[in-house]
Amino acid sequence: MKLIYTHENGFLVNNVKNIIEGHGIDVVLKNEFSSGAVGEVSAFDAWMELWVINDSDCERALDVISTMQSKADDPDWLCEQCAEENGASFDVCWNCQYEH
Repeated sequence: MKLIYTHENGFLVNNVKNIIEGHGIDVVLKNEFSSGAVGEVSAFDAWMELWVINDSDCERALDVISTMQSKADDPDWLCEQCAEENGASFDVCWNCQYEH
């Protein structure tokens, strides 16, 4: 197992987890319930962590994360099929599932 992502915001870690799993990569969360230990342990040690289970998937998972983060500054897009506005991080329209 290899650590591929950690952040103080558990919502972001869970979002990355969902995206990675959507690419068929098996992952596991660590420190999911450790926030209550802050004070006894360093705040950094209590951050939620995302680990890839198979080491052979590590590079692909890191590429997915890198691509996701690079899209954060891209503009939103309008779906060609239903004209719904979608965030830049969406490859598929949330409304009609049309692929961008």
